[in-house]
Amino acid sequence: MRYELYYWPMIQGRGEYVRLALEEAGADYDDVARGPRGMAAMDRLMAGKGTKTPPFAPPFLVAGSRVIGQTANILFFLGARHGLAPKADAARLWVHQLQLTITDFVVEIHDTHHPLGPSLYYEDQKSEAKKRSADFRKARAPKFLDYFEGLLKASGGSYVTGRRLSYVDLSLFQIVAGLRYAFPKMMAQREPHYPRLVALYDRVADRPNIRAYLASDRRIPFNEEGIFRRYPALDG
Repeated sequence: MRYELYYWPMIQGRGEYVRLALEEAGADYDDVARGPRGMAAMDRLMAGKGTKTPPFAPPFLVAGSRVIGQTANILFFLGARHGLAPKADAARLWVHQLQLTITDFVVEIHDTHHPLGPSLYYEDQKSEAKKRSADFRKARAPKFLDYFEGLLKASGGSYVTGRRLSYVDLSLFQIVAGLRYAFPKMMAQREPHYPRLVALYDRVADRPNIRAYLASDRRIPFNEEGIFRRYPALDG
């Protein structure tokens, strides 16, 4: 099956978690909005034209007749089809639960630079962003990172669920990569406390399909339009 991924063509954003899963799986997919008339096609589907299940916002995935929205939901679907999630129901739900926790973390990362909401520019909320980021660096980021470091320690293997890679490991790779970009000072100080997360990052980056993806033009560079943004004033 050839998948169609719909997401904004200029940023990694939430779509990147899906791209990483598709790339690791070696799946045949089209990053539609990055091609000619792709944005128009994305708008049509969101308007409910050609589907009875229109998505609220990108990312969403078209797989045959199915239109699947929400990052964690897409990964739940892909994980079962491409060996990126456990087969047992309880374990598969556990991985989905972890991805939803990552979704919560992503929201908090985004809100460091947009604490008053996305309808305002960063420049309109700089003072609030500075306060929010201080709390993020001191309390919120360590809370999430401690949790996943603990899971890796308890797993007894190279990955969160043990010896086999899941889409959660790919998503944690993206979290570390993004935090290194957006908060380099914070990460330089805190990474020694998270040796397993750092090792996981290195392990995922060295997987053949991921290594090829990262070296390709399919990987959109981090920039100040996405979720992870480098504003030195927010990094302490």
